[in-house]
Amino acid sequence: MVTRKHPRFPVSFSSTLVHQNHFRHTGSVRDLSAKGCRVESLISPFTGMQIAIQLHIPGEPQPIVIDNATIRWSGSAGIGVEFLTIAAPQQDRLSLMIKQLRPKADLS
Repeated sequence: MVTRKHPRFPVSFSSTLVHQNHFRHTGSVRDLSAKGCRVESLISPFTGMQIAIQLHIPGEPQPIVIDNATIRWSGSAGIGVEFLTIAAPQQDRLSLMIKQLRPKADLS
């Protein structure tokens, strides 16, 4: 059994995966944690691929942008993305979103 440092929360919103500022592909984020997410997508990027990811949060005018992320796994369950470093303003937005998700998960 895998023990996680950060709890995952079920979500459903769109994302954009960006590789070297030229490859862009949309996907659907299905779970989110403070350090990563799982994205459903038609592509199968290779493990270790460095990307940026934009999380398009419903009701937010701008996406949360994580410029330094990596693909940890890719398969039939989607794509596992690890957030490596996040700029402070984006980290604040992500932390607030996680905080808002936590009570919903605790109630179920």
